[in-house]
Amino acid sequence: MSDKKGRSFVTIMIIVALTALVLRFATERLINFNISQNEAYAQETLKLVSTAMENFANDHKGGFPKSLEALVEADPPYIDKVYVKLSYARGYNYSFIRFDPGGYTYSAIPWRCNLTGRNTYIITTGGTISLEECNKRE
Repeated sequence: MSDKKGRSFVTIMIIVALTALVLRFATERLINFNISQNEAYAQETLKLVSTAMENFANDHKGGFPKSLEALVEADPPYIDKVYVKLSYARGYNYSFIRFDPGGYTYSAIPWRCNLTGRNTYIITTGGTISLEECNKRE
């Protein structure tokens, strides 16, 4: 009778170990999927803001706006208010490093390196986007 109980315990432990292993891989795949989605969204957001800035400059003899509100208040608006006031979305922090009538530098930095994103993205005047691995910054 006790031999049967021992086998039952071993069977349960094997099932628990296999379940934990499957959950580990499923969680890792889910995190990787979320990271790729966050990174794609960050790149799209930077390109959207850059396009709005470049279009404004083209329409105003090469001068970039003095404030972000100029992009929103124009008729028609160059960009939606949601993106102008954006500071954090989908795992990334967004901010202007440089913003003046001569140009701009806009960045997207992961909120948590290797959990919400793996790369820091920076877009500069002219729409040039660059990336840097976030763990190099820490």
